[in-house]
Amino acid sequence: MQATGRTASVDDAAQRRSSALGATAQDDAEPPRRRIGRARSYKPSQEQIVLLITLALLAAFSVALPGFASIANLLNLLRSISVLGILGLGMGLIVISRGIDLSEVAIMAAGWSVALIEMQRGMPIPLAVLLALGIAAAIGMANGLIIAFIEAPPLFVTLASGFVIYGVAFWLAPAWVIYAPNDAHGLLLLGRGHLLGVPLPIFVFAGAAIAMHLFLTFTSIGRFIYAQGDNPEAARLAGISVRPLTVLAYTIVAALAWLAGLVWIGATGSMQMQVTQGTMVFDVILVVVLGGVSLAGGRGSVLSVVVGCALIGTLLNAFTIMDVNTEIQNIIRGVVLLAAILLDNWLHPRDEETARQGD
Repeated sequence: MQATGRTASVDDAAQRRSSALGATAQDDAEPPRRRIGRARSYKPSQEQIVLLITLALLAAFSVALPGFASIANLLNLLRSISVLGILGLGMGLIVISRGIDLSEVAIMAAGWSVALIEMQRGMPIPLAVLLALGIAAAIGMANGLIIAFIEAPPLFVTLASGFVIYGVAFWLAPAWVIYAPNDAHGLLLLGRGHLLGVPLPIFVFAGAAIAMHLFLTFTSIGRFIYAQGDNPEAARLAGISVRPLTVLAYTIVAALAWLAGLVWIGATGSMQMQVTQGTMVFDVILVVVLGGVSLAGGRGSVLSVVVGCALIGTLLNAFTIMDVNTEIQNIIRGVVLLAAILLDNWLHPRDEETARQGD
């Protein structure tokens, strides 16, 4: 009986070794097919597609438009998108967290309009700069508190706050254009200065982009923001304080709006309240969505904002050289935004997106 048992054990072991060898051989045969399947199903990222389109347009406009490829024009192109890019960094952050802020441009204009009026009335410039920052931070914090604790939809909260901000700011500073004092050279430095021949707004945008990248990539709060955007309920169950995180995100957006306003004032010497009634906030959303930040939240990066700004800046610069009228430019903006949404849906189908987010 023992011999029979040993024989059976040996047979079982041999069978297991044979099965393992067969499985190994099968595994060795399968990877090429899997690799071919993965190669066939590969889709480039939206950032890669937009970057390639931007490079192609740069090459085409350089050949077709005289003066487009000059160093002076390319620096002007980068300078012109600096304010839009800084605002886009804030909007990208809040969209990644599955929110939106339609009051960002109003925060920029309102805080600085009140500060410039106070400067004209004799307030010291450093104190007025801090006043603008305080106004912006207070508005951003208020937006975050309402959205986080009352759980009102971000779209409607920020849309309503944008109207309130505009009304209160115009009441306190009743002028469409408020000019900075002529002797406020330090205030105007970031918008007008140069470093090694390069306009300072480009360095401000680059510095803000690097800081935002480091924040989102290498800090626990940044990873929590991605988790919140991916699935807020799962993030809450994992122990992430979602509500304070929401308040922080909207406060950061407001701080970036303040920084964009500082660059704006330096470049123009004034703050225009009418920007709150224009299409600038939709341009900010355009560069964010175009670059690949998902409106569903949880996906996107600083690179998304940068490539979106590069494409829009290239188009607007070429339109200026070609003297394309505003109506045509608005039509093209709308078409580009629609194309970006369709591209996002193709790259990330909704069934895949909702399954990934656990909805």
